[in-house]
Amino acid sequence: MKLAELYTREKGKIRCLACNHKCLISKNNTGICGVRKNIKNKLYLLVYGKVAAMNVDSIEKKPLYHFLPKTKSFSVGTRGCNFKCDFCQNFEISQISKRGTILGKDISPNEIVKRAIQTKCKSISYTYNEPAIFIEFVKDIAKIAKKKKLKNVLVTNGYLSKECFDYISEFVDAMNIDLKSFSEKFYIKYCGGKLKPVLDTIKRAHEKGIHIELTTLVIPGLNDSVSEFEQIAKFIASVDKNIPWHISRFFPMYKMLNREITPLETLRKAEAIGKKYLNYVYVGNV
Repeated sequence: MKLAELYTREKGKIRCLACNHKCLISKNNTGICGVRKNIKNKLYLLVYGKVAAMNVDSIEKKPLYHFLPKTKSFSVGTRGCNFKCDFCQNFEISQISKRGTILGKDISPNEIVKRAIQTKCKSISYTYNEPAIFIEFVKDIAKIAKKKKLKNVLVTNGYLSKECFDYISEFVDAMNIDLKSFSEKFYIKYCGGKLKPVLDTIKRAHEKGIHIELTTLVIPGLNDSVSEFEQIAKFIASVDKNIPWHISRFFPMYKMLNREITPLETLRKAEAIGKKYLNYVYVGNV
């Protein structure tokens, strides 16, 4: 546990600024993520230095195909998330904090960087859960990583607040951002968030010169219409037609165990539409 940095005090409560929920947190309570807690009118990050998942991955698993290809990335994540996606692939670690469970292996930023170097990784990826919610921990690792000539990668749902983006962006080299849908209703119902803040993050990252690639998990009956594929592809092209778009296959998970696997035909349809507007489109998880 460590004192957080991204917050203000408001009417006897704490306003967290880590993500676009900007939770107003009363004493002894946490925000939506379950890991940022008001203790005596100060905001503490409960998962600072507590890693729930830590692995050496290929950079292509992030997925990033146009950033340090064929290299390894030291991947770390904590408990908790600011979303509640019914289709979450990592729900065991992302959702457990909302039940008051804060677990993880104690490890310092220095030790994480040391292990990345020992395993001959070229980057550190903040992944498995949402890095915005443990952004102070991310920054402390990333600052050391930069000094050691390692790159820093955020694998994110894109729900960073502007304050959070400004806080971390100078240390970030690449981002894979989920663009889960182009429907506000989808984001509200299935993720517990909104669409516009995600679009804003994509634009900010591009303007900052951060390498970005986008991922859409295609879920049968929810975000798999021709119209939606067109909207997503056109939006990406309006930012930069060279941004890679990863179209990922859905497999039943978490609260969507009864939904079918995405048909390959649907993925190929999305791919064809994407290639009308974009230079780089990839089908994954097949």
